[in-house]
Amino acid sequence: MSENKINYSEKELEDFKSLIEEKIEIANEDLRLLKSAYSNVSDNGTDDTSPTFKAFEEGSSTLSKDENMKLAFRQEKFIRNLSNALIRIENRTYGLCRVTGKLISKERLTLVPHATLSIEAKRAQ
Repeated sequence: MSENKINYSEKELEDFKSLIEEKIEIANEDLRLLKSAYSNVSDNGTDDTSPTFKAFEEGSSTLSKDENMKLAFRQEKFIRNLSNALIRIENRTYGLCRVTGKLISKERLTLVPHATLSIEAKRAQ
């Protein structure tokens, strides 16, 4: 059915907008948790433990901080992509493949609401 359509209806765009706004809300909460994890807001400390354990703990903490920072950067990118999808909804260009110009399937957009490529274009990459 989507092969015959050139864009999504107002109702469909509203549904996608609701889905994206919900995902942004969840993603922002996840980002807040990641940022608090790597900024040691809730530091349990190792001041009263042995020096050997403290060294291991600090090494683990550094690795964990680094991983949390990487996850936070990825989460920020995800939020930006979702926000850009909202702009495309407002511009009525949402759901159009940027390579083929065809409508991206509803199933794909439901799973990846910030997608800008159809499955065919993605496979061709």
